Amino acid sequence: MFTGIIEAVGDVVALEPKSGDLRVRIRTNKLDLNDVRLGDSIATNGVCLTVVDLPGDGYWADVSVETLKLTSVGQWQVGTRVNLEKALTPETRLGGHIVSGHVDGIGEVVNRYTDARAEQFFVKAPSSLAKYIAYKGSITVDGTSLTVNAVEGDTFQLTIVPHTVAETIFGDYKIGTKVNLEVDVISRYLERLLMGEKAADAQSSSIDMAFLAQNGFDGRNKR
Repeated sequence: MFTGIIEAVGDVVALEPKSGDLRVRIRTNKLDLNDVRLGDSIATNGVCLTVVDLPGDGYWADVSVETLKLTSVGQWQVGTRVNLEKALTPETRLGGHIVSGHVDGIGEVVNRYTDARAEQFFVKAPSSLAKYIAYKGSITVDGTSLTVNAVEGDTFQLTIVPHTVAETIFGDYKIGTKVNLEVDVISRYLERLLMGEKAADAQSSSIDMAFLAQNGFDGRNKR
């Protein structure tokens, strides 16, 4: 588990295809690796990766075919900068929100502009994730815990302060940049809970308008 508070910005220094999937080497720069052991997890642009080797200036990790399909890792190149966060401990301050490191989908930056000292970013999410993104709710973008400041359809707005721009890869973003998204885990569990006994139905994987209608909810979500 992670908090979404980025500890350092690293960079990709090697990409090695391995029997259909990928092994990556990340240089961690200012991230302290003194307490990192083989098998530990490090969130890398929001993707929970397992450390398989520690060469001294960073770590190697294996990336499965599933991860390559669901995240932006397949677009990485040597030199790509990445947000880094070590797994939380009982002593860690939960400054962001609960982040699992399991990416739900890939979003796209569709607009960016300066507003006083902050930067405003607009990100288009996959339509399947839109229902989990709420005004003033939490979302993880490339591993960074953020607050949704506005949402319209499948596009949401983020206000990024100068410190976050400087200490993450947000400064690299431009229109068209692909980003890893993880929605708030609470919304996932709440959806499943609201399904009740229908959650055991193999044909029902999530709540949609048909589910609401069948269960007596009107357009204002009242019974």
